[in-house]
Amino acid sequence: MSVYDTNSESDTGFADFVKGGGVGLANPAVSKSRRRLLDLINRLHSTGAQVDIDLPQIAVTGSQSAGKSSLIESISGITLPRATGTCTRCPTECRLASSTETWKSIISLRFIKDANGQLLGTARNEQFGEVIHDKAEVEERIRRAQRAILNPNRRSTDFLEGEDEDLPENLLSFSTNCVSVQITGPGVADLSFCDLPGLIASVGSTGNEGDIKLVKTLVESYISKPSCLILLTVACETDFENQGAHHLAKMHDPEGKRTIGVLTKPDRIPPGDEAGWLNFIRNEREPLENNWYCVKQPSSSDIKNGITWAEARTKENEFFAMTTPWAEVDPMYQRYLRTSNLVERLSNILSDLISKRLPDIQVELEHAMEGALDQLAKLPKEPSKNPLHEISALLAAFSMDVSKHVEGKPDEEGILQSIRPAQEMFKRDIRGTVPQFRPFERSVAGDQVLFAAPSFLSNEEDDKAGYDGGGEAFHDCICVDEVHTRTLHARTRELPGHYPFVVQTSYILTFTEKWHTPAKILCRSVYGVLTELINRLITEHFGSFGQQLLEQRVRVCVQEHLKKQLEQTEARIEWLVKLEALPYTLNTHYLSDYTEKFLAYYKGARSKQEHGALTSALESSHSTVSEILSGLNTVGISGVQGEDLAKLLPADRMEASLRIMADVRAYFQVAYKRFADNVPLAIDYDLVRGVDRGLLATLSERLGIYGSNGKDICEELTQESPQVAGRREELMKKLERLQSASEELMGTS
Repeated sequence: MSVYDTNSESDTGFADFVKGGGVGLANPAVSKSRRRLLDLINRLHSTGAQVDIDLPQIAVTGSQSAGKSSLIESISGITLPRATGTCTRCPTECRLASSTETWKSIISLRFIKDANGQLLGTARNEQFGEVIHDKAEVEERIRRAQRAILNPNRRSTDFLEGEDEDLPENLLSFSTNCVSVQITGPGVADLSFCDLPGLIASVGSTGNEGDIKLVKTLVESYISKPSCLILLTVACETDFENQGAHHLAKMHDPEGKRTIGVLTKPDRIPPGDEAGWLNFIRNEREPLENNWYCVKQPSSSDIKNGITWAEARTKENEFFAMTTPWAEVDPMYQRYLRTSNLVERLSNILSDLISKRLPDIQVELEHAMEGALDQLAKLPKEPSKNPLHEISALLAAFSMDVSKHVEGKPDEEGILQSIRPAQEMFKRDIRGTVPQFRPFERSVAGDQVLFAAPSFLSNEEDDKAGYDGGGEAFHDCICVDEVHTRTLHARTRELPGHYPFVVQTSYILTFTEKWHTPAKILCRSVYGVLTELINRLITEHFGSFGQQLLEQRVRVCVQEHLKKQLEQTEARIEWLVKLEALPYTLNTHYLSDYTEKFLAYYKGARSKQEHGALTSALESSHSTVSEILSGLNTVGISGVQGEDLAKLLPADRMEASLRIMADVRAYFQVAYKRFADNVPLAIDYDLVRGVDRGLLATLSERLGIYGSNGKDICEELTQESPQVAGRREELMKKLERLQSASEELMGTS
């Protein structure tokens, strides 16, 4: 059984009683199976697993001078260190075991945390001094062991010998590390307990106010656990309402299911107040599931007079058997009086709790280990012992990933899929610069701005917006008479009917000059999409590595690399735009074909405008055509077909201008398709694919990992962030504790 005492009182200890040969309440009826359960729980506590899982235990709580130290000493047969006020400043665990061998005690230091207050893996148990065979030496050894616990920065052996004044001042006020006292011998009870720092109500003028909260937190870390049985010690000499330990216990066990009450010092009840305390024994006041008990320990004068353990137990029996009102308590409540009854009840309750909890403890251990492993798996990969190799591997993996993306991935969020909308917009913008020629004079073209789009383009363009016959504003259209005027102004020494090529060139420049902006917009759009992708890949590959220093440096290097590729790409686009300022093509067949088609298109539209009546008559009246052909035959003109009649119309004075319009419009068809392909190709080659070319070599060179200082640079880059390193260490220590506890359980299965 584990008894955890949360207070050290100021009354005198049982030194003389212990020296006189008194021992604990040995219970020979305790079964071997119960002893094995108790030993198992003690071993689990030795691993430190109580930090992670809920282990069965008993915590004794009480206000100062509540008599619980006397109770513990009566049970254990040893004397605890005493002083005025609170003297217990770290847990002191005692493990008692009955044995036929000579009485002995081994005192050890158990460190659950290191000198910096960080949890260790498996708790470290360190024997403090030689084996003790004289009970009178235990108190002093425990006191020195507590001093060693409070000074974790010094060797524990420094506190084994020497006078008190030679020992250093305590570094800590309190500690969660504990002193473990193992006692075996004839007649020793099979149980354990732990004396914890007592709850502090005030610290006085020389105390530290922070200690009040520290002690309260330490006590609550025990009694707040569901498998902790709370042994609440209350002194009958003080008003019940004034004893703060009860309020703390009730806060964590409001229904009283795991609290066992103990009334001490019943001989100091003021006359006339006995009935009020009997209501606790009858479980009528502050009822508890496991009831209230009452014990009577020897007085200070009895101990000084050398009372023996047997005499103390006899006097306790006489007190409850002969003192009113305890002697008059109904027989059914007599079992809640005397120390022996309390110890037996505690032993039964704890044994039952251990038996019920063991299967759950195994499951909880497995779940806790799985949880710790899952959390470890979510942490960034632990730094390698070879930082250069690790960084090289990371850079290579990043470079390969970039290469896969720029080559194209069958994913709607791929780089090629992401830039396609911008490419389509660029193509529409270039097509939108088509010259809007109108084969009509400006004076009559107002009613002819909208006319049928060329049918021969229907299979080529999927978007007719802005094209011939489209809805361009009237002032943006170029009328045939305006073309004619420009040709006349451009003539120098040409023969009549001939015009310089500068006219076509000037019109070609009106649309090629507009191509620079859409091309630059496309380049910047692709750069933005590419930058977003690269930054995401940098975060994926390096974001959780080290202290993000590698990520930051890679990001800077890649940004510089991207900007260099952007500058190169924009220079290429400038070059392509300049090329288009000089009209040229070897695709003469394509150009000639479109020139003839556009010339016929413009002539047809103009003919309908100027000779609409004749054309309509010829198209609508077959008899009219026959009459004209018959008349021509009469005057000796034969062989003329109906479709030849239009040729008899007078020559159009705008013939040359229409030809220039057809030349320019046909060249646009050739040039825009060429430019709409070349710019995206250049961007793809110089920017998208360009970011991959030499990326790995660039990163390696700029990071300097293969230089003379490469080793130092790699070590700096691989340093893990303190947060991640701390979390990894914490989880590894937790796994170590849980695995140790699991091995203890498996070893007893």
